[in-house]
Amino acid sequence: MHILLVASAYNSLTQRVHAELRDRGHGVAVELTPHSDAVRDAVRRHEPELVLAPMLKAVIPRDVWTAHTCLVVHPGPVGDRGPSSLDWAIHESAGVWGVTVLQAAEEMDAGDIWATGSFPVPPVAKSDLYRGEVSDAALAAVLLAVDRFASGTYTPRPQRSMPGPALTRPYFRQEFRRISWEDDSTDDVLRALRAADSQPGVLDELLGGEWFLHGGHPEDGLRGRPGRLLATRAGAICRATADGAVWIPELRARRRPGMPATFKLPATLALAGRLPSVPELPAPLEPDPLSRTWSDIRYREEGQAGILSFTFPGGAMSTAHCRRLLEAYRAACSRPTSVLVLGGGRDFFSNGIHLKVIEAAADPGAESWANLNAMNDLVEAVLTTTDRIVVAAVGGNAAAGGVMLALAADEVWCRSGAVLNPHYRLMGLYGSEYWTYSLPRRVGTLMAERLVREAQPVTATAALRSGLVDRVVDCRPQEFTAEVATSAQRLATFPATRSRIAAKKAEGERREAVGPLAAYREEELTRMRGIFFDPTAPYHALRRAFVRKEQPPADSPDPRAVAEGPAAC
Repeated sequence: MHILLVASAYNSLTQRVHAELRDRGHGVAVELTPHSDAVRDAVRRHEPELVLAPMLKAVIPRDVWTAHTCLVVHPGPVGDRGPSSLDWAIHESAGVWGVTVLQAAEEMDAGDIWATGSFPVPPVAKSDLYRGEVSDAALAAVLLAVDRFASGTYTPRPQRSMPGPALTRPYFRQEFRRISWEDDSTDDVLRALRAADSQPGVLDELLGGEWFLHGGHPEDGLRGRPGRLLATRAGAICRATADGAVWIPELRARRRPGMPATFKLPATLALAGRLPSVPELPAPLEPDPLSRTWSDIRYREEGQAGILSFTFPGGAMSTAHCRRLLEAYRAACSRPTSVLVLGGGRDFFSNGIHLKVIEAAADPGAESWANLNAMNDLVEAVLTTTDRIVVAAVGGNAAAGGVMLALAADEVWCRSGAVLNPHYRLMGLYGSEYWTYSLPRRVGTLMAERLVREAQPVTATAALRSGLVDRVVDCRPQEFTAEVATSAQRLATFPATRSRIAAKKAEGERREAVGPLAAYREEELTRMRGIFFDPTAPYHALRRAFVRKEQPPADSPDPRAVAEGPAAC
């Protein structure tokens, strides 16, 4: 069937729906439609059998939905209406929520129902929930709705026939998000921060400026006057609440009239020159499991398996992130384990270098170069580990250098809901992280060339079929960490694991004799250096547009490059 996806951005759900429908043999076109006229024009040009809107802010014009069946994904249960469904769900501590695939009609979110789904709401940030439980439920509902439409026999159900009244909620404005540091408990503050992540953030005043706060994690061990900054850690700030404290990893300055768009940055970087004298507390690699604190890199052992987990906002890895993770990796490799898991969290695995930190640097070319070399050092350490089996556990989406970090491992285990983008072209980059070694070794030269050339999202199932990953873990996002730990322990006890490690060492020596890893790195970095230090290279304009959410250059390789990027919610 010929399906047209219309979306406000090529975000994670749009990518997943696109890739999953393509896997099932449908002809799928994608159009970014910021306004109603763009929707009308896209439908006129493509003449689809079905129009599908996974994430659309624009109104579908009446002349379009009366002439074509247009299905809209709404991230709320039947009867829920309004633009801030997930914000309200988290704000009200909903235990269960839903998604509805409905037909476009005169009133927003009031059309006939083609499919529904429900899911539990764990205590995670809105963007994490959206990429996880919402995405799983939405995809299942979309596939069911598409099958029902294709059958030609299904009649959608009018909402008026459903039990319970409809509830139209207003846009969740900043006045609803406001934090009272003197009065609000840590849990109240966390709920507000989670409901605003990743957009729009919680507007607040701090150190004489107005900032949007992004992300939040509890801290039990620090106390102070509510609202006061207590410490910093790995780029985050710790701020006192009425009964404890929270770690806030990122801030975004409020945009001033006539000034360029602002963007999220590590909190300490955003506050550079403003921060008072507070202690920098090291992030504990093995925090006390009985206390609540925040650490973006953690290590634990389950039997003979070590698990090195990490979670960086948006999956972006700055120079500092890469160096800290490399240090932790080396520490993990000093432990007497036979299996080491890298990753294993429920959200993003990695999306490669940190474009926002790069954009904020005094010399973006030099910071790009430093970031890429730090990323390469990390990937090289994984590739050259010979005394244990390394497993990359990809619980969430991964892109560009983040995919190549995973491919450096001996095995890649991928959750069924993850979407991979194993390419660099949309950001105007040749790529590095040893991709010219790892990707062809995994999928063959022809498939590797196709993946980087076509620059399309890849589902976990398609990745397994091509050899990009070794195993698909079919579970809920919240179950992935435990599933990985159990499987890693089992792998560590297999008698064949020891012989695999010995064979791995011998194979590594043979490959190094044929084509040294250093040669792959040198060739990739030569190309990348030419891009980074050429101010006219498209990369710089594409990066700027992506970070600041501006229109892409007219000659950009694909508007998807900056619509939201492969890392976005």
